[in-house]
Amino acid sequence: MTMIRSELIQKIADDNPHLYQRDVERIVNTIFEEIIDAMARGDRVELRGFGAFSVKKREARTGRNPRTGEAVDVEEKHVPFFKTGKLLRDRLNGK
Repeated sequence: MTMIRSELIQKIADDNPHLYQRDVERIVNTIFEEIIDAMARGDRVELRGFGAFSVKKREARTGRNPRTGEAVDVEEKHVPFFKTGKLLRDRLNGK
């Protein structure tokens, strides 16, 4: 099953009837924006027990076009990386 942002917002709103859905939506969006902004600055975001978001740099390289086998230059890029925390790993493994 996949959970999308709107379903997450609805679940939090349902579990917290004292909060308005629009306030829950603002909170969730703010959390995501802060994580994105921190990563864009190159910062690491750690949520204890859940995991850590960071940015890894991939160096420029020569790749291959899978259709033709032709060599292709691939530019340097930055990619998001997520490392799970111990609590999350343990829950996933039934501990």
